[in-house]
Amino acid sequence: PMILDRIAVEMHKDEPDLRYLATLLSADVSIAAGLLKTANSPYFGLQTRARTVVQALVLLGLDVASRAVAGLILRKVFLSAPSMERFWDASSRIARTAGWLVHQLGSQDGVKADDAYTFGLFRDCGIPILMQRFPEYRALLAAANNARERSFTTVEADYCPTNHALVGSLMAQNWWLPDEMALAIRHHHDGPAYQAGVNVMPAASARLAALAQLAEHLVQQATRRSLTAEWDKLGWACQQVLCLGPGDLDKLRQKAPEVTSDVMDRG
Repeated sequence: PMILDRIAVEMHKDEPDLRYLATLLSADVSIAAGLLKTANSPYFGLQTRARTVVQALVLLGLDVASRAVAGLILRKVFLSAPSMERFWDASSRIARTAGWLVHQLGSQDGVKADDAYTFGLFRDCGIPILMQRFPEYRALLAAANNARERSFTTVEADYCPTNHALVGSLMAQNWWLPDEMALAIRHHHDGPAYQAGVNVMPAASARLAALAQLAEHLVQQATRRSLTAEWDKLGWACQQVLCLGPGDLDKLRQKAPEVTSDVMDRG
């Protein structure tokens, strides 16, 4: 989207013009409103409430704000995709829970809470693209979600000339997201890649992928919605990357409903 290009150009200046950025964002009422809602959400816990787009940019910082805007535009671009409400609800919960996990486990490998949040939003962005391109993809999605042994992307390859991880990683690169996020999107269904080292996925990418996969597991456990078999296939790799023992996982499962609840969504 052109607005992302303009934001990226302005952000890379030595002295970005916040008022110009605010003017760009305010041209789209839904994006401006979404940015204000994001800045004032319980997730960030800011003591001062933003009342203008400029204030939201100042309070969040340009890096966090630009990623929040990218997430808002992502949903706006695919709003026309049929019956995607559950997908966006799950993505939002996973993103929020991934950011919460950083607060619980600590920031490591250069991954901050807002990085995990952004990755959670974009991790599966290839799915709505493929749903719009291939009418049969919805049935394929169900088969991939229920596959107990084969990887998600392997099942996709049976019926589709590409997969959502590859498409999503290309989109992330095109939308100015950091390289480590694009790599994490590309390999997030590949358990061995989590531990393959920098030749496949650097530590930051592996951590992003593991945080989001654990977040998805916690969301599914708490809500009993959009259940998949992915944790059974990838949980071992995620626990090793995040250095989690069985007791640690149980504690997170007990706390997770606080951040995955519908109350948070309405905040």
